[in-house]
Amino acid sequence: MNSIWVALKNVLRNRRRSVTTILVVAIGCAALLIAGGFTLYTYAMLEDNAAREAGHITIADKRFFEEEEEAPMQFGIHAQNVVSNLSEISKIEFVLPRLYFSGLISNDDKSVIFTGIGVLLNTELEVRGDFLKVVEGLGISGNSVSGAGVLIGIDLARSLKARVGSSLTLMATTTSGSMNAIDVVVTGVVTTGWKDADKRLVLVDIADAQHLLMTDKVSSLSLYLSDKNSIEEVREGLIIDNNLITKPWSEQAFYYTSVKALYNRIFGLLGIIIALLVLFSVANTMSSAVSERTREIGTLRALGSYPREVIAQFVYEGMVIGVIGILIGDLLALIVTYLLPYAGFEMPPPPGRSIGYPLLVSASITLYGVIDMLMVLLCCIAALFSSRKAARMQIMEALRHV
Repeated sequence: MNSIWVALKNVLRNRRRSVTTILVVAIGCAALLIAGGFTLYTYAMLEDNAAREAGHITIADKRFFEEEEEAPMQFGIHAQNVVSNLSEISKIEFVLPRLYFSGLISNDDKSVIFTGIGVLLNTELEVRGDFLKVVEGLGISGNSVSGAGVLIGIDLARSLKARVGSSLTLMATTTSGSMNAIDVVVTGVVTTGWKDADKRLVLVDIADAQHLLMTDKVSSLSLYLSDKNSIEEVREGLIIDNNLITKPWSEQAFYYTSVKALYNRIFGLLGIIIALLVLFSVANTMSSAVSERTREIGTLRALGSYPREVIAQFVYEGMVIGVIGILIGDLLALIVTYLLPYAGFEMPPPPGRSIGYPLLVSASITLYGVIDMLMVLLCCIAALFSSRKAARMQIMEALRHV
């Protein structure tokens, strides 16, 4: 404790220089915490989006994940025979069958290609949440969507000049290879935030999709869990047919994986640059302090202090600078984290998306702990290397230093 007190008094010898260095450490610490918190928030948002879209666990024919179907529902499965013990697993909140297909959608004057998904419409809206927004029609008030009603993407609706109540025709190839068509009514216009998806998306009640394709199969089953951390536990407990496999959302979230890899590189490089700036700033301050106190170091050596004791004292000073800096930096980062939700800032839409997302920062205890320890460690390393040479000088040489 006495060494820390002496280190603090030494730091205060040159207040202007010390304050400048402490501010550099504080700003560097706050910058790393804010950038890291933004990255964590983005990862969490992308994870939630991917898990809501595909389900925490997807059950399907093993060929469904690896091959392209040559005929509609070639790799389809009978949902009622897939899993025999679903009711015994309490952590499963929703079990949603999905049927993927494509075809032509027409308003009599114009026909365009669509990508259809047969789903349980009300439940689909519930589990997708904000990642499938109803911009017009049913879903806003929670009314039932049934029969031949469909939800279509906002850009597809614009292309077909369709609105809620518009009559359209869906045409698709059946499992036997013939063409079939059904008349549908637009009961809602939705957006996923992905422009390419909104140009083609049609959500149909799964019974209507099966009727259109003349099948009683589904493409896959999506399981939604009450606790996303229990994915592996639930997968191990499922009793499924040998021709089927289960895949967690993380193995299907290719966009999430790509963005995470990109952000890791970008913010990793940013972190290295900030860390080097802090290191060199503290090293410059400590080098100046060592140069000014070389005769003092010689006096301490003459009085019997070992070089390691002299170095330790400067390391304590670096640690004091680091601790004060991280306390200020943590406070700045917490203030920014707290105020951002009230500021209402939005990030611009990333490539491929049509809408942006809130500029928010996550406050993680682990992140704060790692960054704080890194900053203090950098300050101690800078002080160590700045004082080594002077601490090992010959005593007479140090005493003659001007």
